[in-house]
Amino acid sequence: MRSTQQMSITLPVEMAKRVKQRVSDGDYASESEVIREGLRALQERENAVEHWLRTEVAATYDAHKADPTKAKPLGEVWKRLEARMDEIDREED
Repeated sequence: MRSTQQMSITLPVEMAKRVKQRVSDGDYASESEVIREGLRALQERENAVEHWLRTEVAATYDAHKADPTKAKPLGEVWKRLEARMDEIDREED
């Protein structure tokens, strides 16, 4: 059984140029490697968000249900949420 499967994909022109440029710059040996790396990065990001939701967000929700008087104003919550997402993005770079 093959461990790979050939596919045909369609990309916007600018994305296709970026893929080809990464190969021509020598960053990757093939266009397939560029796409695989992008998919791995996407999976890592999704895993990080899932982990954060299951641990920090779920724990916060449980704490709020246990004592609603400790709720934070919505503006403060959004600032903290955006800061955390920025932190996750920096960790991926």
